[in-house]
Amino acid sequence: MLKGQNGCATKPINLAKIATDYAAQTKKLARRVVICAGTGCVANGSLKVYRAFVEGIAKAGLPVVTELTGKQGTLVDGILVSRSGCQGFCQMGPLVTVEPDGILYTRVKEKDVAEIIEQTLKRNEVIDRLLFVNPADGKHCHGQNDIPFYTRQHRMVLKACGNVDPEDINEYIRNSGYAAAEKAYVKMTAQSVCEEITFAALRGRGGGGFPTGKKWELTRIQPGEKKYVICNGDEGDPGAFMDRSVMEGNPHSVIEGMMIAALAIGADEGYVYVRAEYPLAVKRIRKAVVEAERLGLLGDDIFDSGKNFRLHVMEGAGAFVCGEETALMASIEGKRGTPRPKPPFPAQSGLWGKPTVINNVETLATVPLIINMGAAEFRRLGTKGSPGTKTFALTGHVANTGLIEVPFGATLREIIFEIGGGIIDDAGKPFPGGFKAVQIGGPSGGCLIEEHLDLPLDFDSLRGVGAMVGSGGLVVMNKNTCMVKMARFFMQFTQNESCGKCVLCREGTKQMLALLDDIIAGEATEETISLLREVALAVQKGSLCGLGKTAPNPVLSTLRNFRAEVEAHIVQKRCPAGQCKALVMPEIIAEKCKGCTACVKKCPVGAISGEVKKPHRIDPEKCIKCGACAQVCKFGAVVGV
Repeated sequence: MLKGQNGCATKPINLAKIATDYAAQTKKLARRVVICAGTGCVANGSLKVYRAFVEGIAKAGLPVVTELTGKQGTLVDGILVSRSGCQGFCQMGPLVTVEPDGILYTRVKEKDVAEIIEQTLKRNEVIDRLLFVNPADGKHCHGQNDIPFYTRQHRMVLKACGNVDPEDINEYIRNSGYAAAEKAYVKMTAQSVCEEITFAALRGRGGGGFPTGKKWELTRIQPGEKKYVICNGDEGDPGAFMDRSVMEGNPHSVIEGMMIAALAIGADEGYVYVRAEYPLAVKRIRKAVVEAERLGLLGDDIFDSGKNFRLHVMEGAGAFVCGEETALMASIEGKRGTPRPKPPFPAQSGLWGKPTVINNVETLATVPLIINMGAAEFRRLGTKGSPGTKTFALTGHVANTGLIEVPFGATLREIIFEIGGGIIDDAGKPFPGGFKAVQIGGPSGGCLIEEHLDLPLDFDSLRGVGAMVGSGGLVVMNKNTCMVKMARFFMQFTQNESCGKCVLCREGTKQMLALLDDIIAGEATEETISLLREVALAVQKGSLCGLGKTAPNPVLSTLRNFRAEVEAHIVQKRCPAGQCKALVMPEIIAEKCKGCTACVKKCPVGAISGEVKKPHRIDPEKCIKCGACAQVCKFGAVVGV
């Protein structure tokens, strides 16, 4: 017998029965309408769409169902309206999927719901205007099986995120949920679990790529009765939202991964550390914990194994440095979130001085998949040194932004031009040949350029070119992007987020930021580049934690890959991308100039010349960039001010 969290005796859980009962309930469902309720779609009004479907279906005289109880013998007749986590295609949200038809409607508004109910749910007709149109051939795509954004991916960790209701534990169980945990607790030992994860060669998806099985084994062999498991959900890289989406869309997969990790190392307690800026993730992970406790999946004597595991959810205060494991543990302990030197490593002395395993969200969500499919099958995906898949947040100057998942070894060319749909300009229009760079790994990563488009994306290949997978952010940039300003953006971020504990990080990031400001303002000298590199290398070598050690990466990769652009700022006092205001020379567009001479009369230094009713020009040698010409021009002919 199990004992629940309230001490009451409960029957041993029967996962197979729950799955069978849930499946039986769905047999009489006419259709299922799934509305994406990830953060992006919610921000665009998807919850209004959800309510409109519930109210509209009932008003149309059709039976509407909003929840399946999972109780045996209960059959439901009607249309199930449910919410899912992020379906990935964020650029096209809010998204609505109609099953079993396999229809995916994009950019659905509240006003579109009545038409979907009338045309699709009642008449079985597809509404073409709400389908995604493939720009390559103009074809209307019926559903995910027709859309290149999805067909070019291999969604494994994300497979359930856009399909299941993240707040329904019964549906998770229906889709083999907690089967891996049951297998581990009933049929495997702590050592055999560690061996399976080690053989799978699973590497940490949080950035460092450390072998997960090795980390678990090092913790398992440590003496002591008290050990901890921590899920690092403190994702903070600009443009990164992979972990948030997994916690929002499939929180039980994270809990199940933590249960297996706890068995592997001998822990009976764990913490899910989530950024407070992720309220939806916090809400859903907390509800998932409560539901797992209710069924006896968390608590005492799990699966009649004699093993106990209790889980807590803690909100982080938003400090980027708390993504570093020792700073994260200090935060959980109620201290200021600052890193400490290693060794000792968390496996030896972690939370409250006890052996501790810390893995990120995606790593833990991958663990149940490995236990279910087997390590050998898992290793068929990806590369030899980096098996499996990786989620990426694809953002920036790319047609199809969103959350994607590809096997390790996929190339930037495949991701950007096949999944992402190609480069766009600043107005969102196709920009053939406009690719300039991609920042991978956020402020800890580096820039990849055109010569890297066919480089396999894995831990080792990226390290060889001075970049890293990081947490999985991919910020694509077109040729209108100033790389100096981009390096400054990431340096500003890391400088703001530095905890200030070590001098090299605290002062070094400040100095690098000041040097980049000098370059952008046109005040740098030829010595600035060598000084910038010298400071960057010192910060990289001498900082205490990963934040400081990787903070110079965007700067160093910019100096390596875009040195000519940096030198143009310094030597020629010119920004090739035309983005640095101090270095942009005002110009008169001949086609717009009417030759009215208003600018000539207003210019205080006589830098403008030209005949009446003929295009004028600005002498760059005389111009002081005061902007007087642009202010007086009624035709918008003066640009660059």
